[in-house]
Amino acid sequence: MSTPLTVRIDGAPAASVDVLDRGLHYGDGLFETIACRAARPRFLDLHLERLAEGCARLGIAYQDFDPLGAQIRALAAAHEASLIKLLLTRGSATGRGYGPEGGERARVVLLQYPWPQEDPALSEHGVAVRTAHGRLGENPRLAGLKHLNRLEQVLIRAEWRDPAIHEALVFSSSGWLISGTMSNVFLVTSGRLMTPALTQAGVRGVMRKVVLREAQAAGLSVGEGALDAAALAAAEEIFLTNARIGLWPVRSLDGAPRSVGAVTRQLQRVLRPLLENSGA
Repeated sequence: MSTPLTVRIDGAPAASVDVLDRGLHYGDGLFETIACRAARPRFLDLHLERLAEGCARLGIAYQDFDPLGAQIRALAAAHEASLIKLLLTRGSATGRGYGPEGGERARVVLLQYPWPQEDPALSEHGVAVRTAHGRLGENPRLAGLKHLNRLEQVLIRAEWRDPAIHEALVFSSSGWLISGTMSNVFLVTSGRLMTPALTQAGVRGVMRKVVLREAQAAGLSVGEGALDAAALAAAEEIFLTNARIGLWPVRSLDGAPRSVGAVTRQLQRVLRPLLENSGA
């Protein structure tokens, strides 16, 4: 990971966080990774909407979303292209133990990074993907949230070091397809676009929401549901999404070639102006 261009903690320049922060001790918090293009944060309203939902579900007392949005826009305006990682924790512990005492003050950390070097071939020709050996635990209370507990993803990402493999598809402990380690997954079968419902595990990504919205607007048949290994095997097209990469077609899965099909290409065309112009 490159050195941050800028670090802000609770709105002020800072280089360190309190050692008592509950995000450090327990992963008690949330995060967002915001792509900034043309000196503007892409899909910022959707990121803040998901962050607010996460705060409500975790019981984190934070309401300053408008000032936070202004901070992010100001950081984005300083660079033509950058990535902003936002971490929001419950704040410093006011007592020992897992249980919050209620007097914590939420903490916001913003780290701005240079835009990573991109290979256009990944969007054009697709990426090679493997199936992960590790599984994600099922927990409806956390499903959908982009919370700070990422050890499952850390362990799964450590399964391979081959730079030619760009992502791994992950199933839940009950055998349901959930996502990639850093992405959401979509399948196309008989012209119908499907993505896992994520009621038991996984993160409801911002780009996932945009794809579902734009696919419906384009008149495509779209659904969310329980997808298993058989559904993955039967898929005629597979693609991955996240806020930074946009949409990556899958050209191979576990070494077997996969087609980059018409639905994937149609959605790439639909999304291109939104991605290039920081669309909402």
